[in-house]
Amino acid sequence: MIGAVSLPTKDCAVCGRTITWRKRWERDWDAVRYCSAACRRRAGSARARSVDAELESALEALLDARAVTSSACPSEAARAVGGEGWRELMEPARAAARRMVAAGRAEITQRGAVVDPSTARGPVRVRRPAGWSARA
Repeated sequence: MIGAVSLPTKDCAVCGRTITWRKRWERDWDAVRYCSAACRRRAGSARARSVDAELESALEALLDARAVTSSACPSEAARAVGGEGWRELMEPARAAARRMVAAGRAEITQRGAVVDPSTARGPVRVRRPAGWSARA
């Protein structure tokens, strides 16, 4: 592309999806934290924040209990946190995995290959990044 400009990006504080700079955010780009109104609402809900933290902890525990080269499915964390109602926690579990990727604590894969967590569709797995070592 001739004249292509690389726009600034950041990760959504709730779901971990990539937010790309837009002209309308020019004056307050530093204050942009959420990718959507749904994420803004979820950030304001104490119950949702609690479930999100539980899902992230469950994913961390699953990965810590396995070999560094092994992976886990977000549904395992959803089942651990939600019990019988685990299906409604699938998207929040995937969001927890995206937040872990944004923090450098995980990678999201499909068919063994690392994929962009913001654009991945279908079944995904979560694993530790190459060269991961448990940090105290």
